[in-house]
Amino acid sequence: MNFFDFKFVANNQLHFGAGKFNLLPRLINSFGENLLLVSGGQSFKKTSHYKWLLNALENNSARIYCYSISSEPSPNQVDEMVQTYRKKNIRVVIAIGGGSVIDAGKAVSAMLTKNTSVSDYLEGVGAQTHDGKKIAFIAVPTTAGTGSEATQNAVLSLVGKKGFKKSLRHEKFVPDIALVDPELTLSCPREISAACGMDALTQLIESYVSIKSSPMTDSLALGGLRIMGNAVLKSAIIDPNDMDARTRLCYGSYVSGLTLANAGLGVIHGFASVIGGSFSIPHGIVCGTLLAQTTQKNIETLIRLDPESNLLLKYANAGKILGKTKKNNPIENARALSNLLMEWTQVLKIPLLGQFGITRDDIDKIVSVTGQKNNPVTLTKKDLKDILKNRI
Repeated sequence: MNFFDFKFVANNQLHFGAGKFNLLPRLINSFGENLLLVSGGQSFKKTSHYKWLLNALENNSARIYCYSISSEPSPNQVDEMVQTYRKKNIRVVIAIGGGSVIDAGKAVSAMLTKNTSVSDYLEGVGAQTHDGKKIAFIAVPTTAGTGSEATQNAVLSLVGKKGFKKSLRHEKFVPDIALVDPELTLSCPREISAACGMDALTQLIESYVSIKSSPMTDSLALGGLRIMGNAVLKSAIIDPNDMDARTRLCYGSYVSGLTLANAGLGVIHGFASVIGGSFSIPHGIVCGTLLAQTTQKNIETLIRLDPESNLLLKYANAGKILGKTKKNNPIENARALSNLLMEWTQVLKIPLLGQFGITRDDIDKIVSVTGQKNNPVTLTKKDLKDILKNRI
């Protein structure tokens, strides 16, 4: 494939910066009066932003329907929401919350135009292809990690022995408007800030070294890494109220959504898809806990197979940016990246998989169905098992 032959999909509008939340009522009103507001279980509702928004919308005679979601959305939840609001003549869906909330709103926006179950359109589950018709959708993240405000897929989960974590996907599902206000992330607990920040970092690195990357995604990913830097450490450990760190983290998260949507991701998200369908574990923790080990395995495999490869050089570039190393040796810089990620995993106290009920007895099953699509190198089953063993 020609590196300079690519397609790029993004939001129609992005409003980014502290205080941008104040634009939301005007943006909503441009679509009509009937709106569905999807938010998280409790955290956002306890903020002054929530009360202010409801007052602003009521003053503009908007008819508001509210729905709360407190976990990663399931197909049944989406179907129930669609059934409840299908006849309400909804003109715009607004999702305010973390990645799960935005994914739920994205799926509802897509399915309000259909009369069947969302399961019929899920990749690897249903047999139908969605035509992309949807209700207008606005995404407002309150965490910095998933980048769902910039992606074209909604991830739905059914947890259990026959569980799955699959996507409803179409390029038209990219939110029409993304409103990213770093002030909304100030109330995030340390644990959530850490896991989400590592998720964003995972997405930037995986999309940068993806075999489907392009000049556009490479530029965005490197820029995202450069701006994000160690913001996850500052916002989760040093000073949760550091607005500069929160802003840089939000930027990195948004860009990671753009790059993953256009370049794809690697084996870390292959693991996450399988693990998330079988165990109740937050997506950010799966990615965060596996990032360093998987990056190290990819790098060492590339060094063994092709030490002069462009993909190894990419890891070296990321190492120079995040580690601020001045070494000129690509192998040393690439290894500096994996060492730095190991250090951050420890400092941020990212939990082990074993804390969520995953044992060594589960490893073979997880590895047997873990995909490596877009990963920079094909890892052996032993490699995959070693990664999991080191994080259980």
